[in-house]
Amino acid sequence: MGRRYDLVIVGMGSAGMVAAEFASKLDLRVAIVERARPGGDCLWTGCVPSKALIASARVAHHMRTAGEFGMRSVEPDVDRPAVWSRIRAVQQQIADTDDDPARFTTMGVDVVRGDARLVDANHVAIDDQILETRFVLLCAGSRPAVPPIPGLSDVGFLTSENVFELDDPPASFVNIGGGPIAVEMVQAFTRLGISTTLLQRGPRVLPRDDATLVELLVESLRAEGVDIELDVETERVAFENGKKVVYATQAGAAKRWEADELLVAVGRVPNVEGLGLDELGIAVGEHGIEVDDRGRTGVRTVYACGDVVGRNLFTHSAAYEGVRAVRDMFFPGKGRVTAMVPWCTFTDPELAHAGLTEAEARERHRDDIEVWHQDLIHNDRARTDGTTTGGVIVITHRKRIVGAHILAPAAGEMIHEFALAIAQGHKLDALARFMHVYPTVATAVGQLAGDAAFEKARKLRWLVRARR
Repeated sequence: MGRRYDLVIVGMGSAGMVAAEFASKLDLRVAIVERARPGGDCLWTGCVPSKALIASARVAHHMRTAGEFGMRSVEPDVDRPAVWSRIRAVQQQIADTDDDPARFTTMGVDVVRGDARLVDANHVAIDDQILETRFVLLCAGSRPAVPPIPGLSDVGFLTSENVFELDDPPASFVNIGGGPIAVEMVQAFTRLGISTTLLQRGPRVLPRDDATLVELLVESLRAEGVDIELDVETERVAFENGKKVVYATQAGAAKRWEADELLVAVGRVPNVEGLGLDELGIAVGEHGIEVDDRGRTGVRTVYACGDVVGRNLFTHSAAYEGVRAVRDMFFPGKGRVTAMVPWCTFTDPELAHAGLTEAEARERHRDDIEVWHQDLIHNDRARTDGTTTGGVIVITHRKRIVGAHILAPAAGEMIHEFALAIAQGHKLDALARFMHVYPTVATAVGQLAGDAAFEKARKLRWLVRARR
């Protein structure tokens, strides 16, 4: 029998690393188990490489559009192998610093390499050793889903797991899927001169986001040359004349698209295999391990969080859930891992989301809502920067903010104000009490809040003092 621990964490991704750091501050004996590369999806296949790619693509776009700012536009000479090399350099820099296992060792956390399997409620097997522990936190993450399309496996394809490992990306892609990863990637590829077509099964991309702003975003992407095809039912994939060909129907008509490579981005699957869940009677549902609102599985000493649970597949929500689970394990009272989760799709402009969409709000509150909308064309900073595509939409119920959506440069930076307001139950006019720096795109938030405050004042105009 090996060393006894207070907590064994399975998975050294975003959830596991943050949970381990928090637990180490509590003078707990902690071990974290990782079978592959520390850093998880965020560092190696998700947030970091995709944002590094987007940064390079943004530079290329600025060069092409320099004429709009009084300079000579030039077609960038994109060195795609150099772009991919830079992505790996950024990843390695993070791997060597913030995500370095040695950093966790200095915190007093034992880093164990290998495949973890639950033996019982208080023992975890890693290869030939067994760790005894008071609690277990499963943070095993997820992997790209692979749709059952005939011919796909035979022809071969890329996903977010291996596209960033290329030395020299191909000149053209067909992308299957229309979620955040897909939309970010096709814009970045197009800006870097990689011909890309996105095939979406449904009537619109980004179906979880505000429909009005998504429509504006799609118009902007198409204006850049991004090929977005909607209502596509993919039937099969083949390899013909040196190209990978997707056969499908669109609006009842037979269609085909071909490219050098296929990129599949249709969602993710939780990594629940091999953890010993069945043997312990831990339930796994459609989206992942089933947990209560405290993060506990059916075995009360075993918690789970992040992608393996499948609530919200975001780095920030995984980290939040991990910390809240540790808090529930070791502090008095009951913690909760459930919270309103904001998110952002990092296209250009960015699309950020907090709370309910208008459709969700109407379903929940019927017509007892108000929708406030401010276009960026009325924002001075957007005008000066030439970024007037977009806007801010706020949904209120009985004057309180229940949803907010932003399409704007740095929308991901702006959404947190609304996320806090929703969590605290604030009314829209309350945001008018705080000054927003001028000129910023965030001034649009102050403008909307001002509109709400002005409306409230108008209703109270009978209180205005009479002239003397």
